[in-house]
Amino acid sequence: MVDTSVLNSSVMERKAEVKDLDFYYGSSKALKSVNMVVWDRRVTALIGPSGCGKTTLLRCFNRMHDLYPGNRYDGAILLDGVNILEKQIDPIEVRMRVSMVFQRPNPFPKSIYENVAYGLRVQGMTAKSLLDEKVEKALKGAALWNEAKDRLKEPAYNLSGGQQQRLCIARAIATEPNIVLFDEPTSALDPIATASIEELINDLKQQVTILIVTHSMQQAARVSDYTAFMYLGEMVEFNETNLLFNKPADQKTKDYVSGRFG
Repeated sequence: MVDTSVLNSSVMERKAEVKDLDFYYGSSKALKSVNMVVWDRRVTALIGPSGCGKTTLLRCFNRMHDLYPGNRYDGAILLDGVNILEKQIDPIEVRMRVSMVFQRPNPFPKSIYENVAYGLRVQGMTAKSLLDEKVEKALKGAALWNEAKDRLKEPAYNLSGGQQQRLCIARAIATEPNIVLFDEPTSALDPIATASIEELINDLKQQVTILIVTHSMQQAARVSDYTAFMYLGEMVEFNETNLLFNKPADQKTKDYVSGRFG
């Protein structure tokens, strides 16, 4: 069972809340009555064995599943009190408010500058002075400005893998989203680049709410404030990271974090 004690905290502000969420790939039910809270300007990690539903849940937050026919949601995801799964809500608007960083760096085949400016242009921003300001702010926020400020017109592919991932993070935060989703953002990076991204995540939570999927329990322990353990499409346990790892309430959680399966 999910530990609901952390769902009722009055200390922090709820940025999002998942309520009785079911998700179907066609007739296959991938998520089963999931409930959880995402606290404002905190890092929440989703952990669990492969196929448990953590990436499926993550992609519900920005309606990525809408891109494929036959997928279906039941239940709600409230973002600042608005159910973003309602049919009348434009998925494009959702994705402007909920940005995503993927497993592998995926810069656009454009310059460094235009990668970061892309979402701003989609929002209708055209003034060069404002674009310059926002691009610089995003690159600084992604700890890439000093390395990229003299290379803004260069193709993004000229950057190293770790730099490309930070560029993707800059692109994600440039539009000032409410939440940034990270889907195993360091799985394709070396340990040095991984440490850099983890440090960046820790800095970013001062400004934005973060939800991260990771296969690494060590990474979840290092970067997250809260952790949700999922198994077979269900939310088994959700709690403060320290408590979930050190005093799990559910036997399945205890078995997983102790390495007995997964």
